[in-house]
Amino acid sequence: MQFGIFTVGDVTTDPTTGRTPSEHERIKATVAIARKAEEVGLDVFATGEHHNPPFVPSSPTTTLGYIAARTERIILSTSTTLITTNDPVKIAEDYATLQHLADGRVDLMMGRGNTGPVYPWFGKDIRQGMPLAVENYALLHKLWREDVVDWEGTFRSPLQSFTATPRPLDGVPPFVWHGSIRSPEIAEQAAYYGDGFFHNNIFWPIEHTKKMVRLYRQRYAHYGHGTAEQAIVGLGGQVFMAKNSQDAVREFRPYFDNAPVYGHGPSMEEFTRQTPLTVGSPQEVIERTLSFRDAVGDYQRQLFLMDHAGLPLKTVLEQLDILGEEVVPMLRKEFAALRPAGVPDSAPLHPAVATAHATAAAPAPVTKES
Repeated sequence: MQFGIFTVGDVTTDPTTGRTPSEHERIKATVAIARKAEEVGLDVFATGEHHNPPFVPSSPTTTLGYIAARTERIILSTSTTLITTNDPVKIAEDYATLQHLADGRVDLMMGRGNTGPVYPWFGKDIRQGMPLAVENYALLHKLWREDVVDWEGTFRSPLQSFTATPRPLDGVPPFVWHGSIRSPEIAEQAAYYGDGFFHNNIFWPIEHTKKMVRLYRQRYAHYGHGTAEQAIVGLGGQVFMAKNSQDAVREFRPYFDNAPVYGHGPSMEEFTRQTPLTVGSPQEVIERTLSFRDAVGDYQRQLFLMDHAGLPLKTVLEQLDILGEEVVPMLRKEFAALRPAGVPDSAPLHPAVATAHATAAAPAPVTKES
């Protein structure tokens, strides 16, 4: 199973000190966090895409390209790439380039985003959000699989004998997740193409997550990609940990109460009951995360949000140490023990990455000297 982290890249004042990091500091911190994620043994680092303050990740491929040069193993992904307001031709070329630079360590998550004004900023109509998502991805899917494309749609100029360059590494397009919180149409889209479905359920009760994943699984099987249990599912989550739960609650409360996305709303206790947010000891995080399987079945990717709400970089890096050393090893063991034969244990990797991982995991050959 793949474990990792995702960032929304918010620039938020630390409520305990009153200090606000600069955009420069926040961008550099993103790189440090990605490198730390690899150091502690996580599998995935994903960045969002936002084009409005107080967020800084407006150019995911630039950030991930830099991170690719500073890392060796970790999979680089997005959370999300805006399929509605980006030109699918540019997505095809940008992420294929990133795939080459990272030697295949790339997949990406398509989404519509959660900021309404982004549509007119890029010349699009928010009322056409769903048709844009459907048409743009159909074109992207084609661009990565056909060397010469003739295409005509509703939302962009036609293409005649067009070739997106560079071509995907070794002819294998990056694996695609379709991310959604509330839209069954996106679950349907993911199922139709046999792609992954990521339910970023950080604001939603588990009952809603369960319904969305069930729909995706049923439709995945309907389209003949495999059994419902073989569908590729990912979930979001949020954690803050300390050796004992009382310290975790005390330390995280001011950040929760003032967070731009949920501060000044439900109490932290209410939020932890209704969503995947877990504030407590490492063992509590392990138990809570394992419980997600009861709702959605065996799944392939778990990403945690950890660097938000003004938490200082030092604290985030300490949280990653706990996640990598105490939490993820136990989760790997428990999820593996529960997973039936025939159910994928991770999202598909590029063949070059899969080979490299298998080589790294293989035992060293025995020689006479040893």
